[in-house]
Amino acid sequence: MTNGLKGPAPEERARPKGRRTPEGARIDPVVEAAPDERRVILSALVKHEPGVLAGVSGLFSRRQFNIESLTVGPTEYEAHARITMVIEESEPGIEQAKKQLEKLISVISVTELDADAVDRELALIKVDGEHPDAVSAVADMYDGRAVDVSIETVTVEVTGPEETIDAAIATFERFGIREVVRTGTAALASGAKETAPGTDEAQH
Repeated sequence: MTNGLKGPAPEERARPKGRRTPEGARIDPVVEAAPDERRVILSALVKHEPGVLAGVSGLFSRRQFNIESLTVGPTEYEAHARITMVIEESEPGIEQAKKQLEKLISVISVTELDADAVDRELALIKVDGEHPDAVSAVADMYDGRAVDVSIETVTVEVTGPEETIDAAIATFERFGIREVVRTGTAALASGAKETAPGTDEAQH
């Protein structure tokens, strides 16, 4: 009679397939195959008419794109509006988002902005008003300013890139944040580069 647990001999046992780390841990092929995501800013020049924003946001919702922010506003042309979207997707997802946007009748052009694009966000941060002078000093650190002061609260306006807004909010937490509202990113191509190529043609 042989002692030990029943089962196949070591050389007969099934071995998981796939690569392993230097420490010997198996790498899940599904996780390994997952494409890296990157954060991009898409600028869409659209017709300035009712329902455009609903159409764009509905498209992104149906396709389940990972939207960080979406803003819309008028442009230098009365007939046009500009929608700025920040999304974080894999490369195929980014290309799919651009193609789907371009298919919408109300969309004139779609541009993925370069890394050197000028992007800004505005935030209103309401904090407890026990130390208004200290709050103003912190606002100055981020080129912000107090826009509303009462006995109980101080509301500060801060404008800058997303990283600046995040840092400002984290700093204001020491005073006790009551409310925060953020506009989302607005962006234009840097220098003389066109944010929406073909704008002149679209105007005519």
